[in-house]
Amino acid sequence: MALDIKKIGIIGCGQMGKGIAHVCAVAGFDVIMTDANADILKKVHADIEKGMSSRVNRDEITDADMKAALAKISTAKDYKGFKDCQLVIEAAVEDEQIKKQILKDLCPHLGPDTIIATNTSSISITRLGAQTDRPGKFVGMHFMNPVPRMDLVEMIRGIATDEDTYKTVSDLALKLGKSPVNAEDFPAFIVNRILLPMINEAIYTLYEGVGSVQAIDTAMKLGTRHPMGPLELADFIGLDTCLAVMHVLHDGLADTKYRPCPLLVKYVEAGWLGRKSGKGFYDYAGDEPVPTR
Repeated sequence: MALDIKKIGIIGCGQMGKGIAHVCAVAGFDVIMTDANADILKKVHADIEKGMSSRVNRDEITDADMKAALAKISTAKDYKGFKDCQLVIEAAVEDEQIKKQILKDLCPHLGPDTIIATNTSSISITRLGAQTDRPGKFVGMHFMNPVPRMDLVEMIRGIATDEDTYKTVSDLALKLGKSPVNAEDFPAFIVNRILLPMINEAIYTLYEGVGSVQAIDTAMKLGTRHPMGPLELADFIGLDTCLAVMHVLHDGLADTKYRPCPLLVKYVEAGWLGRKSGKGFYDYAGDEPVPTR
């Protein structure tokens, strides 16, 4: 029997968690959020309001819609506030060990029928589900960034995922105004299996001196009609996330074509993570981004 979802818990108040909360609240669901960082949790409501205001300005939602949605979002300092959720979406950093620990800590606070979804962009759903007390009620629900503007949700079954769980969460994606697409539980699923090696190859192209940052991004925008160049997109995604996905592909598929570019590794080691840190392949300190090499 399909579960009637009314309240959704979200773990992680970064870019993805905020976006998921935004679309869930606008769709009429009650949302409760938590994050390991208390400072991030304090300002999450204001951040989501800023995102919703942009949509009001674009006439995508009304001011009344925004106020109603914001009233549906609350925060909790720990998982005790998640006990009456029918669904919890884990949207923490793309690190398998961190996600596994979160899932172990979360399960004792949930009702027996609560479904858990993970927003991982690359990690095995089967492996993550095995860390829970409910692998049959565990599913991959990979949103695209920025969540309010991107239609796709990749839906991934683990080996143990029940059909009812998969259907309930796919139906929820439709209620959020998204288009769910089935992907099998292979490293990085569909989008990132194709996208991240392209970004990695663009970084190799820079590393080997074939073109500058500006030349590579301009060439791909004008030559293939991509809305953003691959290096600009890497900065937008976060270079740490790009590197994490490439490691998952390289480790999981054991093919040298997925070897992360040494320049990507170097940027992450320097803390140049892209837009979120203020510097990556571009420097974001001024009014206009400036290439860093």
